[in-house]
Amino acid sequence: MPIRRYKPNTPGTRFRSVSTYTELTRQEGKNQPVRPYKPLLEPIKKSGGRNNKGRITTRFRGGGNKRMYRIIDFKRNKYDIPAVVKTIEYDPNRTCRISLIEYTDGEKRYILTPEGMKVGDTIIASDSADIQPGNSLPLYAIPVGTVIHNLELHLGKGGQLVRSAGVGAQLMGKGGGGKFAQVRLPSGETRLILLTCHATIGQVGNAEHENISLGKAGATRWRGRRGHVRGVAMTPRDHPHGGGEAQSPVGRKKGPATPWGKPALGHKTRHNKATDKFILRRRNSK
Repeated sequence: MPIRRYKPNTPGTRFRSVSTYTELTRQEGKNQPVRPYKPLLEPIKKSGGRNNKGRITTRFRGGGNKRMYRIIDFKRNKYDIPAVVKTIEYDPNRTCRISLIEYTDGEKRYILTPEGMKVGDTIIASDSADIQPGNSLPLYAIPVGTVIHNLELHLGKGGQLVRSAGVGAQLMGKGGGGKFAQVRLPSGETRLILLTCHATIGQVGNAEHENISLGKAGATRWRGRRGHVRGVAMTPRDHPHGGGEAQSPVGRKKGPATPWGKPALGHKTRHNKATDKFILRRRNSK
């Protein structure tokens, strides 16, 4: 998926780049991408970062273009029934592309598009499926060293890990008393996951996404993200970093903090002792 850079005709286009979208399926006789499959669309209600009382609980959110949600099949629970890839489509809600697949019984679903999967390919979710992109298998049926994505943490809940554009996890081994698989995640973390959990073969597509440059503040606003105000630019009553005759360093004995005085910038916030035993190697360990 190549990247197209704009000519620097204006300050907003000087550093801007976009995907060429050449991999998307086109309408017959037209150079327009196919329209999304309507039965698998849902409206998205935006909150603007506000809770049910109208108070802002997540700052710097709001606006953005209207979007419809594409219902994605993360569970892949239609076992032993082959499906044909009909289209490869753009999804405004995620960084990777999605594919519309049609099962032999006529049902259609959306799935994440892995690298190497094309329109017309046949895929299947089965314990005995071939090791090819798009097929879904339990971890005990996948060879060690295989690159996988859409990885379950809890059996039957659907894929929760490794779903962004260009990422892939690697199955490192099987052990842990015969119940767990060792999986190295894209972050570098190595984790134990039940062998009965399912994963999809292959690396998620659209790997060039990380090279796209938005180029201007407006492109961020289109995505529903408002400008982030720095603490040092505020007053002392609004932020612990604020105040001073001009903008000055943080200068707190307790170190950097959030607007509410809690430690920030490197302070560990993970406190889940129940799942610590499943992490063999942390992502930030050397």
